[in-house]
Order: sequence, then structure tokens, then C-alpha cells
Amino acid sequence: MNEINNLALLSTLIAATLSAGTPLLLAGLGLLVNERAGVVNLGAEGMMLLAAVAGFALALATGSDVLALAGGALAGALAALLFGVFAIYLNTNQYATGLALSLLGGGLSAFVGIDYVSRNLPRLPLTGIPWLSDLPWFGPALFRQHWAVYLALLLALLIGVFLQRSRAGLALRAVGESPESAHALGLPVRRVRLAAVCFGGACCGLAGAYLSVIYTPMWVEGMVAGRGWIALALTPFATWRASRVVIGAYLFGGVTLLQFHLQSIGVEISSALLSMLPYLATILVLALISRNPVWIQRNMPASLGRPFTPGQ
Repeated sequence: MNEINNLALLSTLIAATLSAGTPLLLAGLGLLVNERAGVVNLGAEGMMLLAAVAGFALALATGSDVLALAGGALAGALAALLFGVFAIYLNTNQYATGLALSLLGGGLSAFVGIDYVSRNLPRLPLTGIPWLSDLPWFGPALFRQHWAVYLALLLALLIGVFLQRSRAGLALRAVGESPESAHALGLPVRRVRLAAVCFGGACCGLAGAYLSVIYTPMWVEGMVAGRGWIALALTPFATWRASRVVIGAYLFGGVTLLQFHLQSIGVEISSALLSMLPYLATILVLALISRNPVWIQRNMPASLGRPFTPGQ
């Protein structure tokens, strides 16, 4: 009986980890593409908040999760486009511009979402993958998820293939490594970077809308709760590889659930300390990674964060 209960508990934890890790995975993949093109966008938190309120408003108005997620992706892409105009074409400092976008997204989403604070969406049924979801124990955990969970995994596969196996991916990586050489070869460096930034914003937008429409179908000011910053930490953690972003996203997603699991089994730890666990894990991972700067430099895009102006 204990073994059955343990398997049931493990199945529940796996299902919850997949769901909790999905917004981190989506945002982390978008930021990975940004940084592979040589652009650092610290505005992930703001983009996710703007997309969360936009997705929630669309879901409330239309009742469609597809339109809500698409609207969130569009909101994230438009916010990233604003960042791109300033950071790529006007050569403003990428770090300062990203922080400004994060602050703007937090304030604007709070203002726009005032009328939605006390409203909720119906929780969508999880149909999952037919037949596979009916397998005992781990069938429901792995195959009875919202379709956005599988979209995130498919996106990780496609981005990995795109970056490593396609000519367009090679061009994007060349822009991130040496924009001067890429420009000399005739590549439109600024346009490639802007496209990468907008794609990254769309992924962050999907992540934000997933949070407010699927994961916790409600709008609360600041509901992203630092996930944008955790997603930013995923790229160095994953050494700028899509497959490792998947591992990192579910690892951090599992850590965010650890606080609830410990409370459910009666572990007497302060709730404030448990709430710190995801961010403490993020700091710890970054501290461990930074101990080997040679390893970071070997994997990091050489022109990351460096502006480029044609003709200079």
C-alpha cells in the first residue's frame, strides 16, 4: 500500500513539475535565441507581466485559450520590439533598457489589470494525448497536460535543430559571435538581432499568458513572481544550449513546488524561507557557474551585450 501511495505521489509531483516548468522553459528558450544573436534583454519579467494581463483579458472576453496565448505572445513581441528599437537601432545600453522594460511592464500591467483583479477563469480540462494518458501511474502525469506543455517541448526541439543544423541558425549564431564579420559577409546584423529579440519576446509572452490562463487562471498584480529573472539565469545555467534549458526549466520548476510538498507532509519550516527556495537555488547555481569563467567564456556568445553599428 505504501508503494502504491509513493507511486501516486511521484506521479503527481511529475505532473506538477511539468506544468510549473513550462513558463520557465518558454521564456528561457526565447531568451536563449536573444542571447545567441548577441542581445541581452533583462525585460523578461515585464514582458511576461504584460502578456499575462493581455492573455487573461482575451481569455475572459473570448473564452479561447488559443487566442489568449496568441495574444500574450503578440504582447510580448511588441514589448520586445520596443526594446529592440532602442537597444539595437539607437544603441542604448542593453542592460539599462531591459531593466526599464521590466519596470514598465510591471507598472503598466498593474494599471491595466486593475479591473481584472477579482475575476477568475474556469480551469480548463486536461485532455492530453489519447491512449497514452490512460496508462497506469505515469500516463496521466506525462500525457495528460495542457497542449502548451507539449508546445514548449516541441519548441525546444525545433530551436535546437534550428541553431545547430540550419543555415539560418548558423547566421544567427554568427551575428552573436562576431557581428562585424557577419556584416562583412553581407548579413543584415541589426535585422537578424531584431527578429531574434521579437521571437524571444513572443516566447516570454507565451510564458506569461500560460501563467494567467492555464497555470493559475486568474490575474494578480506581480503574479509572474520573479520567473522572468529565473528564466534569465537559465541561459548561462544551460550554457546556451536548448536541450539544457529544458533540464534547467524543470529543475527550477520542481524547486518552486518543493515548498508546497514540504508543507503538505508536515515539515516545520517557515513559509517565508520556503518561498525563498527558487531564488536561493538560482543564486547558488549562478555562483557555482561563475567560479569557472573560462568555461563560461568558451560557451557564451562572444558579442553578447555588445552593440553594433554598421560602418564603425
